[in-house]
Amino acid sequence: MNKAKSLTITYLTKATYASLNGSDKEVDNISSIKKIRKNDGKEYPYCSSQAVRRALKEQLAVMEFELSEGVAGEKEKGAATTKCDPQKYIDDDLFGFMNASANTVKRTSPVRVSPLVAITPYLGELDFATNYMSVSSGGNPNIFETEIHSGYYCGTVLIELDRIGEKSIGDKYELGLNNEEKAKRVLALIDAIQNLWTIGRQSRFLSDISPKLVCASLMTVKNPIFMESIRIDDEDNINVDLINNTIEDFKKQIVDSCIGERKGFFSKNTNEFKALGDCFETICGWVKETYGIK
Repeated sequence: MNKAKSLTITYLTKATYASLNGSDKEVDNISSIKKIRKNDGKEYPYCSSQAVRRALKEQLAVMEFELSEGVAGEKEKGAATTKCDPQKYIDDDLFGFMNASANTVKRTSPVRVSPLVAITPYLGELDFATNYMSVSSGGNPNIFETEIHSGYYCGTVLIELDRIGEKSIGDKYELGLNNEEKAKRVLALIDAIQNLWTIGRQSRFLSDISPKLVCASLMTVKNPIFMESIRIDDEDNINVDLINNTIEDFKKQIVDSCIGERKGFFSKNTNEFKALGDCFETICGWVKETYGIK
């Protein structure tokens, strides 16, 4: 294995007509989306980290990995948990778990996920709809509205490569994978990130939130260096200088870095950036090199 401890991937995507993540209803007939208010006083929609993690797990299931199914809590009103078997289940290994029974068993997730936060603010758009299902039973059509948003979203995933397939001292579970299995699981996660697709609200608001720009680094430390370093202007131009300055600032901690873009997606292609698919191939190569496999 090389000296790498982590892999950080910050990605930019765009949702043209979306309602990515539901929030508490403010009005009975309006379905809200989650939003955060920034220093400029404007509200920015976001897709929660829980929703992103769920989306990644669902992609792993689509890729025919067996997931650790939920198990009811042992105590009355206790929280449900997974089977807590990271040796067998990829999601227990990557995303951790906690069983707060008499003998608490937990694993801190080695895959750290940020919310997918919009770069462009919410402008108050609503989708108007009518539910006619009650009409046949003598009721009236149910009119409702859903908050929608169009704009760029940015998110980050940090993978603790040195903790995948390994347990820490004192952990009360079995886990000890060989390097080939570790690489297999991380490579599957990389594929899930490349094909990211949220499962919520997709029947009426189908959205493609797979990455269109990726900033990735293999690191000797655990630091999501690109998390606040992606900026895009009103003409869809990426702030290339900020990305390059970030790489220069952390050159002592970076084993390798790669920037990839969907060619033709942004206003100006950046010749120094790779095509998106080539960038993901480079990332997969890092993983194989880190775990010493071909």
